[in-house]
Amino acid sequence: MRPLVSALAFAAPFMLVAQCDRWQQRITCDLDVELDVRTHRFTGTQKLAYKNNSPDTLRTLFFHLYFNAFRPGSEMDVRSRTIKDPDERVGDRIAELAPDQMGELRCADMLQDGKPVSLEHIGTVLKVKLARPILPGKTSNLAFAFNGQVPVQIRRSGRDNAEGISYSMTQWYPKVAAYDHQGWHADPYVGREFYGEWGDFHVALTLDSSFTVAATGVLKNAAEIGHGYAVRTKVQKGMGGRTKWLFEAKNVHDFAWAADPDYKHITAQVPEGPLLHFFYEDRPELETTWKELPAYMVKSFQFMAMHFGAYPYPQFTFAQGGDGGMEYPNLTLLTGKRRLGSLVGTSVHESVHNWYYGMLGSDEASFPWMDEGFTEYASSEVMQQLFDTKGDPHLDAYKGYYALAERGEEHEPMSTHADHYTTNFGYGATSYSKGEMFLHQLAPVIGDRNVHEGLKRYYATCRFKHPEPIDVQRVMEKQSGLQLDWYFDEWINTTRKLDYAVTGVLERNDSTFITLANNGGMLMPVDVDVELRDGTRVTYHIPLSLMLGAKPEGSDVYAFTVLSPWLWTHPTYAFALPVPMKRVAAIRLDPTQRVADMDRSNDELVLPEGMDGVLQR
Repeated sequence: MRPLVSALAFAAPFMLVAQCDRWQQRITCDLDVELDVRTHRFTGTQKLAYKNNSPDTLRTLFFHLYFNAFRPGSEMDVRSRTIKDPDERVGDRIAELAPDQMGELRCADMLQDGKPVSLEHIGTVLKVKLARPILPGKTSNLAFAFNGQVPVQIRRSGRDNAEGISYSMTQWYPKVAAYDHQGWHADPYVGREFYGEWGDFHVALTLDSSFTVAATGVLKNAAEIGHGYAVRTKVQKGMGGRTKWLFEAKNVHDFAWAADPDYKHITAQVPEGPLLHFFYEDRPELETTWKELPAYMVKSFQFMAMHFGAYPYPQFTFAQGGDGGMEYPNLTLLTGKRRLGSLVGTSVHESVHNWYYGMLGSDEASFPWMDEGFTEYASSEVMQQLFDTKGDPHLDAYKGYYALAERGEEHEPMSTHADHYTTNFGYGATSYSKGEMFLHQLAPVIGDRNVHEGLKRYYATCRFKHPEPIDVQRVMEKQSGLQLDWYFDEWINTTRKLDYAVTGVLERNDSTFITLANNGGMLMPVDVDVELRDGTRVTYHIPLSLMLGAKPEGSDVYAFTVLSPWLWTHPTYAFALPVPMKRVAAIRLDPTQRVADMDRSNDELVLPEGMDGVLQR
């Protein structure tokens, strides 16, 4: 159970921990790397200052060595070939890699505060037995060398992608694993999600001078570099046809970069926001769409700042590379040969990740829906604004959820670890579609306005704090004043299905009694729309008893009258309308279609004209 009071509570018993304020580790990472573009091999050194803010004494550290996944027989290789529905981008490509096409990453000569440590390479994980324990509150400094080979691009990382981009350098260096109140997160890499410690990165990249580099962070020696970053006023001396790029990225949890000799570099300034960089191959077939992209992205960042929270970093980069679209701090790599709508949509989605993956920074492996689902939710609203479309922008999420819920064993709880879903389809539909639906479906529970205000509150409260599901729950509870533990438990930890129905109408003493039933196992409040013969429509909100309240008036997109709560133990519910049955034309559940009801056929009851007495389904 997460403690409710801080470590200072014994001295100050009334000092409570603020929302999301768990301890977290802190790093400073200095990388100095040289890449040989002829052999695709690189060598480097890393200096890591590791601050142990946990209450635990650490005797071991773990690092991720992601490039080792791109070797025949690796866990990623076997997983990619044996899962029920293999990712077509991977398939058996890793198994067929030749020695000069494989990935490799190894560390050597590691010193901890000047003393040698013991290293054990375990596939994509490095286990470091420390020379001396790192005590709570103390900082230890590690220095070591590493070397590797850039694999042929298969999934996210690598060289020579399908569009000809030379280097997509993501998950490329020895990255210290995250350690939190649940312990180490040193998962072997099988191509899924990421989790890291926030820190400050200082990165020196040396490679052939003909290459242009796009990267996380700010270029510190732009005057020596040129390449579209600044007017070149200084010249690097004695580099022998190579250029050293110096980047600095503060308060990020990863560092990624891309490089190509044919990159074209343009920029756009977001008013009162970051400078946006765009890198794409200088080819006529890309020019039209990529030149239009900056205007859309400026508007996207403005919309996100207004409705979800300001982006605090000085820059963001969109670079052609990778195998689709993938987010990294201050940077996204995306394939560039797209029509405008696809290019904008992918760029919106990947940049919005920097709010949820980048700045909120949840453990994506344990809670992938907190990143993908919330990113989909915000992206859908951004795209509606950019292209001025009408209607509910989240309807596709419900379609994805329905398709998932009908797949039987492939519908696994949202609490499933990202690496352990039975199918790629199940992982994707759960993390993206169900995650987006889960958030949008809060609107009929607490009100649309409370959801949007709650998301801004969530960002402001939990940014840079690795929030977990309980933190989203508590923010939304504080915003709405309602109890939501039942909602988070039912929808995250079970795969129960929702099916409410209108089952009967009875007239008694000039009043109409309506009976509803819960035919599924899932719990939700219910909105009922009653249409009278004269065209009048009235909406009633039936809260769930577990909410201990009801969404307040004026909090949703329509007016409603609150009825007494539906006791969660009761399979049926009845209420009375103060009008005779002959005046009632129809009764409909969920008029805005924001509840994921699996059977819409029983959500509506149309009464024949002149009907009185009893009508049952």
